[in-house]
Amino acid sequence: MGGASNLPPGFHFFPSDEELIVHFLRRKASLLPCRPDIVPTLPPNRYDPWELNGKALEAGNQWYFFSHSTQSRTSQNGQWNPIGADEAVSSGGRNIGLKKKFIFSIGEPFQSNKTNWVMHEYHLLDGNGGSSTSSSSGKRSHKKKGHSNKESSNWVICRVFESSCHSQVSFHEDDMELSCLDEVFLSLDDYDEVSLPKN
Repeated sequence: MGGASNLPPGFHFFPSDEELIVHFLRRKASLLPCRPDIVPTLPPNRYDPWELNGKALEAGNQWYFFSHSTQSRTSQNGQWNPIGADEAVSSGGRNIGLKKKFIFSIGEPFQSNKTNWVMHEYHLLDGNGGSSTSSSSGKRSHKKKGHSNKESSNWVICRVFESSCHSQVSFHEDDMELSCLDEVFLSLDDYDEVSLPKN
């Protein structure tokens, strides 16, 4: 169904957060065709992240798929737990969506072990793709099709990947997310008196 085999030769799927919302999620929520139509729709909570291969769109070491938003993000072997604060995604100087971040944990809630699997879940801010300047004719066309704002805003697009550095998804006391490079620079703070060799 999904997979890199659906991509034309030489095509690399590497969208930005803005592109995922503007060119894919907004069109999906508006019942418009996505071109190229390569991102599959998966039911929520059915698959563990390592089962996405062959089902979601594989692009490098990342998997993409559409799904319906749900409060419970639990699969057969674990659950997705939120990490960090939601991030606004903007386009043309205005916010059009939100990016929520999750880490997959194996086991029962409160007795689970974190993995390196990370999910970015993208949401529209409203049923019209976050556009506050949508015309009334556009809203009427949604009603004619029986496509409510609630249905539109229920769609999400997800990016799932396995982090190669666990510190990318670890949080410190002040809830700041640190990359591998950040941790290296922070470790250098212990060496306040570093002297360069003289010529």
